[in-house]
Amino acid sequence: MMTTGKSVLICDDEAMVRNELKQWLVELGFHNILECGDGESAVAVALSRCPDLILLDASLPKMDGLSAARVIRKKLNIPILLLVDQCDQLTIRRAGKCTISALLSKPLREQDLWPAIVLATAHVERVRSVREELNLLQELSEKQQIVNRAKVVLMHSRQLTEAEAYRRMRRLSEEKRIEMVRIAEAILLTEG
Repeated sequence: MMTTGKSVLICDDEAMVRNELKQWLVELGFHNILECGDGESAVAVALSRCPDLILLDASLPKMDGLSAARVIRKKLNIPILLLVDQCDQLTIRRAGKCTISALLSKPLREQDLWPAIVLATAHVERVRSVREELNLLQELSEKQQIVNRAKVVLMHSRQLTEAEAYRRMRRLSEEKRIEMVRIAEAILLTEG
């Protein structure tokens, strides 16, 4: 399975549940398994060790699982599976706000664990990919705005058409072998 080298944090206040989950995770190929029994420890371990996956009980001492998930999620974009004794509307709404990746009802069933992990991991990867794409598009948009501002400056200062200003910036970019946005920035500094 594709779990070699992946780390998992199990946080449940019941040692028996942690042991059972640990056994199942080892069978699935996970070998770096971290454990704790309360919400505050879950936050501390997650933020210090950055596991690839977290299995978090909803009802924990010191800090409930959803509160712990909210704190962890602010710093880490990893799949968090919430273990619940009962699945009511309030829990589902709170889990959605915390961007919980999956809910697993207790008593846990071994056959439910692997599909939940796969789907939760895939979801987090899709979100990560969309965020990266969004950041790239934002960066490109910012660069295009700089180029457009420089083009307007050239049009006014040199009495050029839009096409002439763009060609001049492009020619300078090619001659000097630097990004057009850098040429645009220089134009804004010297002629803006």
